[in-house]
Amino acid sequence: MAKSKAREVMPRGTVHLVKWVRTNTTQGVKGQWVSQKRKNPGRSAQSSPTKSHTKSPTKQPSDKTTYRFSEDFDASYDDQGGINPIRLPNGPGKKKTASPNEYLRQWRYRTHDYLDIMLQREAPPLDRPIFCTKCCRAEHSLRPFHWISQWNGDFFERTTLTKLGVEIHAGHGGKPCPHHNWEWEDTDDKGRYAPGTPGPGEDAPSAEVPPEFPEAYDGETDVFVEPGSGAAAQDFPEVNILPAGKTAITVVHTSGIHIMSIRFCQCPDAETLDKQLFKMGLFPASFTRLKTVFTFALLDDFILDNLECGTSAMNYYSKLKRITSSVFPHLVPDRYRELMRVARQWRQLKLLKWNGFCHERRDPKDGELALFCPACPQTGINVAVPTKDDASPKWLYTRSLVMDGNFKAKHLHPTRPEDEVWLTDGQCFMVARARYQAHLAISKDLAQRSECNNHRAVNQANTSRHKLEATRIGGCACARHGCFVPNSMVDFQKGERQMNMDYALCNALSYNMDGLSWAFMFYDVNCQYYKHLWRWVDESLHLTIPSGMEIVPEIGLWHVHGHQDKCFIRYASNFILGAARIDGEIMETLWAPLNIISPSTRGMSTPHRQECLDYQMNDCNFMKMIRMGLFLSRKYKEAKQGIRESTEAFEKLNDAADLEMVQRWEAEENEAQACRMTDPLAMDIYDVRLRKALAMEIRRAGKHQTETQTLEIGRRWVRLQHSIDEFITGAARYLGEEYDADDCIADMDVHFLEDGLDSDWSSDDIPDSGGHPPRVLFRPEIAVIPLPSNLGLERCEELGIVGLVRKEITLREGQANDMLHAIRVHLADKAVLFRTTVRPAKSQATST
Repeated sequence: MAKSKAREVMPRGTVHLVKWVRTNTTQGVKGQWVSQKRKNPGRSAQSSPTKSHTKSPTKQPSDKTTYRFSEDFDASYDDQGGINPIRLPNGPGKKKTASPNEYLRQWRYRTHDYLDIMLQREAPPLDRPIFCTKCCRAEHSLRPFHWISQWNGDFFERTTLTKLGVEIHAGHGGKPCPHHNWEWEDTDDKGRYAPGTPGPGEDAPSAEVPPEFPEAYDGETDVFVEPGSGAAAQDFPEVNILPAGKTAITVVHTSGIHIMSIRFCQCPDAETLDKQLFKMGLFPASFTRLKTVFTFALLDDFILDNLECGTSAMNYYSKLKRITSSVFPHLVPDRYRELMRVARQWRQLKLLKWNGFCHERRDPKDGELALFCPACPQTGINVAVPTKDDASPKWLYTRSLVMDGNFKAKHLHPTRPEDEVWLTDGQCFMVARARYQAHLAISKDLAQRSECNNHRAVNQANTSRHKLEATRIGGCACARHGCFVPNSMVDFQKGERQMNMDYALCNALSYNMDGLSWAFMFYDVNCQYYKHLWRWVDESLHLTIPSGMEIVPEIGLWHVHGHQDKCFIRYASNFILGAARIDGEIMETLWAPLNIISPSTRGMSTPHRQECLDYQMNDCNFMKMIRMGLFLSRKYKEAKQGIRESTEAFEKLNDAADLEMVQRWEAEENEAQACRMTDPLAMDIYDVRLRKALAMEIRRAGKHQTETQTLEIGRRWVRLQHSIDEFITGAARYLGEEYDADDCIADMDVHFLEDGLDSDWSSDDIPDSGGHPPRVLFRPEIAVIPLPSNLGLERCEELGIVGLVRKEITLREGQANDMLHAIRVHLADKAVLFRTTVRPAKSQATST
C-alpha cells in the first residue's frame, strides 16, 4: 500500500479527510490528494458519543490511515461553521490560484479593518516630514509643484507653496540671477496680497501650535506637512496676487494646475523669456505675453494616455482640474485649448528629435518622420541593391504589402479650413494634402460593379456622405510584420474607391524600394481591383510605379473565402511561390488601436487629426519594432518544425506518385507560375479536378436526353475509361508481379449492356437517346479499380503492399475533409444571404 501522508486542517471551513495517493503513469509516478469518505461521520474521530467534546490530534480510522488535525478541531462536528474548507492541491509542486471571488470573500471579513486604517491616515502620521515656514520653503525650492497643508489652529488646511514665497528662478539652474535688481520692488504695499498671504520678506501669519507636535516648531509658528497626510477641509483653487518683480504664470503639471511666481534671468546675454522657460522643462503656451506653461512631464503623460487609453484633451484636462480641486473643479483656470495646441507642437518636436533633425537644418521629406519595419527589405538601409549576377532567390528582395480601409476614422468638415496650419504635412504616414487633392481632381470617378460576389468595398465605393470631409481612411502596411508604410495613408471622400487606393499603393511602392522589382500586394477585392490598376496608373499624371516592378496580386486567406471558388486558386497566397506562410489579414488587427482615438479626432481640425493619426501609427510601428526579435524567433522555430513535418509528408507522397505524373505536374506548375502575372486563369491547374459521378449526371438528365447531353455523357465515359486503363496499367508497378488483374477483384472488368440482355440495372438508368438506344452501352463509372480497400487486407499482405492501406486512408480522409469544407462554405453562404437579403427584406416574396 502506498505511503499515506497526513495534512493539517486549517481552522476554517468544512473538514475533509484526505489521503496522498501515488499513481504510476507513462510520465512517471505522480501523486495527488484524494478525499476519503467517513464511514461514521459523527464518530469518526471520537471514541465515545457520551464523552464530552475532546480534541484529538491523531486518530486511526478503520482503514488504518493516519490523519492529523489541529488542536482546535472539534471531532463531533463535520461542519465547523465559519471555517474555510481545506484546499486540495493538484499535486506536489503545483499551486492552485485562487479565483477573484475567493479573494472577495476574504475581503468581506477585512473591510472594517482597512476602513479604520484609512481613517487613521487622515491625521498627519509621524513618519511624514513636518516643517516650519523657513524649512518648508527651503525643502521645496527645487520641487515647486508639490501640494502642502498648513496648520490653521484647528486642522491642516491645503495651501500652496507660493504663499510661502517659493519662487522659480530661470536661467541659472534654479538659482537667483546675480543681475537681478531687488531695490525697485515695493515691499510696503500691504494691501496687495490676499488674506493670509505673506508679502516680500514676510513670514506666514502665526497660528496656534498643535499640541501633538510641540517639538517640530523650534520657534517658528507655522506647521506644514507633505501631501497625502491630512485632508484639507477647504479644497478651493487658490488665486494669488503676487508681489511686484515677479511674474505670475499658470503652470500645468501632472499634480494639477499651479499659479507660480517666476523670476527670469536679467543678464545682458540672457535669452528670451520663452526659451528660458523651455530650458527649465516648461513649454510656454505663447512667446511674448507668457501666462501659461506646461511641464514636459505633463505633455509626455498626456500623449501616453492618448496613445494607450484614447484619452482626449478635454477628458485629460478635466482630470487635472479635479486633481487641483475635487470640490470646485469648475473654478480652476481653463487651459484646455492651450493644451491641444501645445501638444501638437510637442509631438512635432519629439518626431524631429527622434529622427535626427536636431543636427541638421532642413525640412523633412515625405515619410522621413515615420518609423518603418526593420525586417522588410529597404535598399540602402538593411539590404544592398541586388545585381544581375546575384544568385539569391527573388523572394528575398520582395516587399509584401497589404491594403485595406478603416470605416471608423471619420472626420467632419472643418469650420475654417483656410486658416489651418500644417506642421507635418506628408512627413509621416498620411500623404501630403496638396498633391493628393490634385490627383483626385483629375481622376475619373467611374462606378464599378463587382464581377465576383457582392463585395461592399466595390459596390459602395461611390457612396457619399455630405456631412463628412473624410468617410474613412485607407492605406498600406507590411503584410508580414504589420507595420504601416510611411506616406501611404489616405482619406476617403466617399467609399473605398480605386482612385484612393491607387495613390496609396503607388506611394508605398516608392518608399525605399529603389532597385527592388517584386512586390506582393494583398487586397480584399484584388480580383476586381487589379484588372484596372495598370491602365489607371498609365492615364494619371500623379501615379507612378517604379520601372520594372512586378506586382503579384493576392487576397487574404480569410476574405478569399467570401469570393467565388475560382478566386481561391488564383489569388490565395498558398499557391504563390515565395509568399511563404502569410495570411494577408494583419491590417485588420492594426485598425484596433487606431479606433481608440478615432472618436476624439472626428471633430478636430484637419491638420490636428492628421498629426494624431500619424503619431498613433508611428507608436504602433515602434511597439512592433521592440517586439520584433521575440516575434521572429518564435516564427523561426515554428517554421523549422513546419518544414520538417511538411518535407516528410511530401517525400512520402512523392515516392508513392508515378514519376511521369510528377514530371507532368512540375511542368504544369512552372507554366502556371510563369503565366499568372498576365493570365490569372493559368492558376486553375491547382484546382482539385473533381469529376461528378456520371450516374448522378445521367439521372439528373432524365430519360429524354438531348443529343448534346448524350454526346457529352459518352465523351466523359470515354475519358473516364482511359483514366481507368492508365491506372490499372500503372497499378502493377505498385502491387507487384504477383498481382493478377483477372482474378483478384470481382466485377473489375467493364460491363457492357446489349439489347435484350438481362441485367441488374433498371431501365431508368439507361438514357433514351431519341428512340435509338445504343447497341452496346458500357458503364465505366461502376467499374471497381484495384485499390487496397477493394483487394482486401489478406490479399494486400500477400502482395506485400500493406503500406498502401494507410496511404489510401489518408487520401480518403483528405477527400472527406474537402467535402466537409465545401459543406461549411455553402452553409456560410446561405447564412450570409439570410442576414443580408432575406432577413431585412421588406417583401414577402424575397423573405420566403
